[in-house]
Amino acid sequence: MNYSLYVNFMFTKTLSFLLQVGVYMGKRDFVDRVDSVDPVDGVILVDPEALQGRKVFVTLSCTFRYGRDDMDVMGIAFRRELYLSTRQVYPPLQDREKGIHTRVQAKLLRKLGNNSYPFFFEFPDNLPCSVALQPAPSDVGKQCAVEFEIKAFSAESQDAKVRKRSTVKLMLRKVQYAPEGEGIAPSVETTRDFVMSDKPLHVKASLDKEVYYHGEPIKVHVSVTNNSSKNIKNIILSVDQIANVVLYSNDSYAKCVDIEDSGDSVSPGATLQKVYTLLPLLANNRERRGIALDGKLKHEDTNLASSSIVKEGVLKEVLGIMVSYRVMVKLIVGGSVGLEVPFKLMHPKPDAGKTQEEEIVFEEFKRSYLKGIIGDDDDEEGNVSGGDDMAPKEK
Repeated sequence: MNYSLYVNFMFTKTLSFLLQVGVYMGKRDFVDRVDSVDPVDGVILVDPEALQGRKVFVTLSCTFRYGRDDMDVMGIAFRRELYLSTRQVYPPLQDREKGIHTRVQAKLLRKLGNNSYPFFFEFPDNLPCSVALQPAPSDVGKQCAVEFEIKAFSAESQDAKVRKRSTVKLMLRKVQYAPEGEGIAPSVETTRDFVMSDKPLHVKASLDKEVYYHGEPIKVHVSVTNNSSKNIKNIILSVDQIANVVLYSNDSYAKCVDIEDSGDSVSPGATLQKVYTLLPLLANNRERRGIALDGKLKHEDTNLASSSIVKEGVLKEVLGIMVSYRVMVKLIVGGSVGLEVPFKLMHPKPDAGKTQEEEIVFEEFKRSYLKGIIGDDDDEEGNVSGGDDMAPKEK
C-alpha cells in the first residue's frame, strides 16, 4: 500500500512486475451516505506484449472474515463473501471513451496513454462499512473484519484459476460520516422507590448533543434528587461500545472504552447537579481484545469504530458488524441504579469546498525501496509501487 499525494489529489498505484498490470485509483475511501455510496473508479495500465494474449479482469469484493484463511471446521471456511462483482477491462468490451465516468479517470487516461483502460463499480446500498475487531497482542493471523478489496488479475478467462503472482490487490474502505443537522440531544431519567423509604430517588442524565466526533470530550449532565432514606455511596460513569456481530451468530459485545469513578456521594434528602467529562479513545484501549475499530489501510493508524447508520429496510443479518455507543450512569445505593444514554460517535464530514488542482504528477519510487516487498504483504499480495516502470515518460 502506497500513497502519492499531488496538490489535493491522492493516487495509489500498485503493479505486478511479472505481468505488467497496474491499478491507478484516485482514492481508497468511499463514502456511504445511507441512500447512496460513492462509486469505485480507476484505471488499469497494461503491457499487451507481457500479457501474451491473456485477458485482464477487475473484481470488487466485500468479505466478512471471522477467522484465519487456513482454519476451517467441518469444511466451513471462516470467511464469507457478501458481495462480488467482476468486469473485463482488457481487451475492452466497449469503446474506451464510453467507459469514462469521472474526471479523475479522464485525467489518468490522458496521462497514462493508450494502454490504459477505465473500470467502474457501483456499491449496492446494503453492504456494511469497513470495521474490524481488535485482536489481542498475542493473537496471530487476520482479525475478524469486514473488508473491501479491488483485485486485478490476468487469465485466459474469468473463471480460470488465478495465481497470486498474476494478481494485484488493493484494500479499500467504505466509510460513513456524521449526518448533517444537530439531531435531538439525548436525555434519560428514572425514579426509584425503595422499601422502608417514603419518598423516591430521582436521577436524570443528559448530553449536549446526539453526535460526537472522534477525540471530542463528552460532557454528561447528571442531576440527582435523593428524597429517599438511602445513602448514595458513589457515582460511576462510563462509555460503552456495543458491537453486534450479526452475520453468523448475532453475538453482542459490550466493551467499556472510558470510565470515571467519581467517588461522589449523595446523602438522604440532598441533591447533586454536576457535569462529568468522558473521552473514549483507542489510545487507551490498544491492548484490549474485541474492541471494534474503523477499518484501516495497512500501515495506517485507525480509531474506535464509528457508529453504524443503516438504511431503513436493509436486513441487519447481512451487515457483518454493527456498532453503537452509550453513556452509562450508575449510582451505588444498596445495589445500583443505572441509566443508559445512547449517542453516536463518528467522523465529521470532510470539507467539500476545497478546490482540486488540475495537474496530476506521479511520485517516483526507487527499486531499492521496494526490495523484499513482494510476498511480505498478506493483505495486498503482489502489490508494489512501481515508479516509472509503468508510468508514461515525460517528453
